[in-house]
Amino acid sequence: MRRASLCTVAFGMLGLLVVAPAAAQDMMQHVDLTSPEMTAAEMTRAEVEAAIAAATSTQPADFTGKKLSGLDLSGLDLSGAVLRAARLNRTKLTDAKLDRAVLDQAWLLDADLSRASLRGANIFAAQMQRAKLDGADLSGARIAADLTGASLVGAVLSGANLGADMKNQSMGLMRAVLKSANLERSILRDADLSRVDLEFASLRNADLTNASLRGAALGGANLTGATVAGADFAAADLASARLVAPIGLDAAKNFDKAKNTDRLLRE
Repeated sequence: MRRASLCTVAFGMLGLLVVAPAAAQDMMQHVDLTSPEMTAAEMTRAEVEAAIAAATSTQPADFTGKKLSGLDLSGLDLSGAVLRAARLNRTKLTDAKLDRAVLDQAWLLDADLSRASLRGANIFAAQMQRAKLDGADLSGARIAADLTGASLVGAVLSGANLGADMKNQSMGLMRAVLKSANLERSILRDADLSRVDLEFASLRNADLTNASLRGAALGGANLTGATVAGADFAAADLASARLVAPIGLDAAKNFDKAKNTDRLLRE
């Protein structure tokens, strides 16, 4: 009982790792990512399919806290499924449908969600370091996850909300972390990226039309060829950012109020 209680507390705390990267690293040191809890699966693909088949519009498939790491769940329709605190590390979810799915506090380390549909999904305090979301559709999703080192090449995040919730900071600054992530050719039209951590991220040829980058951390980021027409850069930190041949920079909002613009490399 004591061990179970400690595990519950540990996972509850780890679900909040996106609050501060430094604190997250400290907490991660106390988690054995090679343990069966983080690498094993307690269900088979067939059992997952059966749970989906038994779900209804009023009672969606519920995988809360389930260990599903390493499974091949590619192509499955998990729309509306509840995957809160589920372990999906290295799970294959290519071409899967996760529209409106609840992935709060889920573990998706090194998960493969290439071309998956996560339209309107809720991904709050999830651990998605190094996850692969190339070509995924996250339109309208609420994302406050740690996506450090993740790949989102060609991903669609139109209207997605990755920004900090300034009205509710009882747990600290909750926002998406995309440090060193690959967002090349991604579509971020009308996305909320306010106060998002995009340090050293690659946004080459990304479409940031009308996106909010207010207060975003863009130090060392590569925005070469990015479309920034209508994007709001107020208080964004652009220290050592690479902004080469941007499209629509003259139509960007509050670019003169961004920080460290004098250090931009304009080759």
